[in-house]
Amino acid sequence: MAEAERVIGTPEMDDEAVAPAGRGRRRIAALIAVAVVAYLLDLGSKMLVVARLEHHRPIEVIGDLLRFQAVRNPGAAFGIGEAFTVIFTVIAATVIVVIVRLARKLYSLPWAIALGLLLGGALGNLTDRIFRAPGVFKGAVVDFIAPAHFAVFNLADSAIVCGGFLIVILSFRGLDPDGTVHKD
Repeated sequence: MAEAERVIGTPEMDDEAVAPAGRGRRRIAALIAVAVVAYLLDLGSKMLVVARLEHHRPIEVIGDLLRFQAVRNPGAAFGIGEAFTVIFTVIAATVIVVIVRLARKLYSLPWAIALGLLLGGALGNLTDRIFRAPGVFKGAVVDFIAPAHFAVFNLADSAIVCGGFLIVILSFRGLDPDGTVHKD
């Protein structure tokens, strides 16, 4: 095997006994499990917020530092781009399609976790965009976690950010979704 890369889970071998990239178990089940958990936590929290917190006073969790406050966000992060809700819907749908296509070549558990977080978060916010008022593909996302001096966000946003951060770390460490590690 070339000195610059190896497949995680396979022993180091000489060049003639190389296992092809992707050998081993695919991690689709892990991706799906993480995505389902992230999605259900997001969906459940939003249902609770709409039922119990919307049109009520914010709940102070940690004094002025953190509170729960129901906010409908038609835009992207920080409320930017309220006129582009349909575009955000298309972007979320595209991310979902890319992750589903990438899953066929997924042999890395850390990548499965990262992509599962992205998928669950994208599905959570896409569900709001499709099913919430003011209408299909124009729905406002329910945000409720309100730290002091920061944007209000939800669990789907948290899953997306954590998944993206994990992908950056994996990329810097040279780990590919197929389990290949690049040492260069």
